[in-house]
Amino acid sequence: MLVPLPRIAPEHRRWIILGLIFVAMVLNYVDRQIVSVLKPTLKEAFGIDDRGYATLLNVFMLCYASTYAVAGWLVDKFGAGRVMLLGIIGWSGACLAAGFTKTFGQLAFFRGLLGVAEPMGFPSQLRVVTIWFPPRLRATANSICAAGSTIGAIIAAPLVAWLALTFNWHAAFLVPGALGLGLAVLWKVFYREPPASVAEEAGVNANGGAAFTWGQLWRTRSLWGILLSRFVSDPVWYFCLLWLPGYLQEQSGLTLAQIGMVGWIPFLVADLGGVGSSMASDRLVKRGIAPLRARKLTLACAAAIGPLCVLTPHLPHPAVTLAIFSLVGAMCLTWLFNLGVVVAETFPAANVGSVWGIAGACGAAGAMFFNTFVGEVMQTLGPGRVFAVMAVLHPLAAVILWATVRTERPRVVASR
Repeated sequence: MLVPLPRIAPEHRRWIILGLIFVAMVLNYVDRQIVSVLKPTLKEAFGIDDRGYATLLNVFMLCYASTYAVAGWLVDKFGAGRVMLLGIIGWSGACLAAGFTKTFGQLAFFRGLLGVAEPMGFPSQLRVVTIWFPPRLRATANSICAAGSTIGAIIAAPLVAWLALTFNWHAAFLVPGALGLGLAVLWKVFYREPPASVAEEAGVNANGGAAFTWGQLWRTRSLWGILLSRFVSDPVWYFCLLWLPGYLQEQSGLTLAQIGMVGWIPFLVADLGGVGSSMASDRLVKRGIAPLRARKLTLACAAAIGPLCVLTPHLPHPAVTLAIFSLVGAMCLTWLFNLGVVVAETFPAANVGSVWGIAGACGAAGAMFFNTFVGEVMQTLGPGRVFAVMAVLHPLAAVILWATVRTERPRVVASR
């Protein structure tokens, strides 16, 4: 039963809900980032090398990729409110449990559970933005709640370093997990589905409306374009999240304490870039450019930053690496924030969760493949080839997006 509350006007409630999603995304990414910040510590504690660390990441990514598409279907079937609640409880509980582990197998198991639960947040978030916000606010609203993920990455470096140095590495898992369980209570209290007037303003039917069947979705060209775009581009962001803090310690010579002091900088710049580019995208819409075209233009301009990656091993000073990946991070979040809105502009609202879930699974699969490549190359050949590959991924994704994605409506499929 929902907890009785004083009446909250819909235009106010949607911003409260957005705020709760923001906090959920903060904790989601803090939980995810813990192992990257503690990479050298965990390698020593569990007796593993870079290949072992890549295995730990891939356990998470395999579960993450396998669950993402299911999570999107669950959102479209049961609603964003229920699925988001389940996700918050699941990923927070998994993080909390990881703090009690004593063997590598136990840690890998709970990181796998984290991977099962975390994907539930992202299609839920996109569904909420789609049904609660009109197109003129949609990219901005999506970027604000999605920015929580990067704020989580910003907070993770100093928070995890402080907890590990003040207490021990176990505390770095226990504290965020407990905070997440508290957030689940607040979500249960405040979330409601939008009234008809809000859904009408958003231009959607919150209860469903015309939609593709599951089989019809797979026959749309745009779905394949979005899937390929995420498969190609997501590995760069996952490198920033899962490998960059360790790279700065092992290749650039920073200590764990120094990572706590400066490791957040690329993620702050990335967040500002992602939110700023999303606001710019909305301004293009307000000036009369078609919404889908506005998002594509924004993504294409951001992709031009990608080739900077190739400079990283040739300019090894930590400050230069931080500067390069600040720009690269802004590119990555411009893509993640705006590509979700591309889905909202391209497909019916009743399909948004499923499409974004499938896309997230493809992105995670691409990252898992790339993680294995990174682990092997870092261990044997050094980082140069890794950065050369990363340099071309977003430009390639931009070409795919422009060539394949268009507005899709069920009647298009029915006429074939």
